[in-house]
Amino acid sequence: MEVLVINTGSSSIKYQLYRMPAAEVLARGIVEPLGEKARLTHTYDSRTHSAGVKASDHAEAMEVILQTLVSKTVGVIEDIRQIEAVGHRVVHGGEEFTGSVVIDEEVIASLEKYADLAPLHNPPNLTGIAAARAHLPHARQVACFDTAFHTTIPEVAYMYALPYEIYEKYRVRRYGFHGTSHRYVARRAAALMDRDKYDVNVITCHLGNGCSITAVKDGKSVDTSMGLTPLEGVVMGTRTGDFDPAILFYLAEKGYDCPTLKAICNKESGLLGISGESNDMRTLGKLAAGGNRRARLAVDIFCYRIRKYIGMYTAVLGTVDAVVFTGGIGENAVDVRKQICTGLEQIGIEIDEEINNATCQKEGLISTQNSRVKVFVIPTDEEAAIAKDTYQLAAKGTTHD
Repeated sequence: MEVLVINTGSSSIKYQLYRMPAAEVLARGIVEPLGEKARLTHTYDSRTHSAGVKASDHAEAMEVILQTLVSKTVGVIEDIRQIEAVGHRVVHGGEEFTGSVVIDEEVIASLEKYADLAPLHNPPNLTGIAAARAHLPHARQVACFDTAFHTTIPEVAYMYALPYEIYEKYRVRRYGFHGTSHRYVARRAAALMDRDKYDVNVITCHLGNGCSITAVKDGKSVDTSMGLTPLEGVVMGTRTGDFDPAILFYLAEKGYDCPTLKAICNKESGLLGISGESNDMRTLGKLAAGGNRRARLAVDIFCYRIRKYIGMYTAVLGTVDAVVFTGGIGENAVDVRKQICTGLEQIGIEIDEEINNATCQKEGLISTQNSRVKVFVIPTDEEAAIAKDTYQLAAKGTTHD
């Protein structure tokens, strides 16, 4: 069965075409930015095709993608009817969706209801779903939620200490994100330890431009660093992470309006805000090595906050079998991994510096033989997880995670 995985952003559509159940990637690509300068980048059979395209909106971008997949020169299938299912990454499923689901009108109505909880993500996700349904009416459409893995978090961990009626009226609570990634690497860590997926306690660290840490107990998410929105938690590329909310009141009294404060917290803070130079860890590492004090400070704060979360989640879990690093920074920044783990020896975490330095963009165990807690680098594959869920729902009517 051919399964198309779609990740729709506000000005782009990413795609991967899988042959299931083998999870063979036939092609992958992106159309961005939507509008007059839209461009297709399409990779197939170890080759890459790039061209300007007419894609003023998501519907036209979807048409470009499908035409490319069946192209006689760069295509990988003969007919779009070979695509029997489409898996959509959807950021926010609220409290309603505890796993991936086949999309129908009721699901769409629910996603529209949760749009105000993820205004930058759910509306584009819905647009992508509409485009796929229009162009592939024969295919089973499946929604896979970033929040679903975190629906097992207990009330004591997801409630905020606000007046309870705010939760009752607006469902203000911790939801968490990057759930598909956390689930994938937690399951992979269990397999690497030859353990059942529900027989492990793992702390998973998804570190990229957006970062989140999750405590996984007996294979289930029991706490996570992101909250109602992706702003809470550890320091990120341009997001603040945790900070005193009264700062916003203070700045409001100084004349800052709500849109400006939102932009500061989400787009101008984090590594970029501290360093004043970049949100890219590679750039900051080079600047720090060259003596740039603020770049060094940004890296140090980033590592400190993550180390603090690992310590907190060790207390939450009681027993930790493994810590997993994933995401662009987690998979590649060997110095960052070393700095995060330095000082955690008392809770059983000790990495092998030589192995750590040799483990970049690949899966590996980087802890020492004496480390009580195993430390893994596991490249995340959210698209493969979405393809698996989509295939299972399309072929069997249920998932088996």
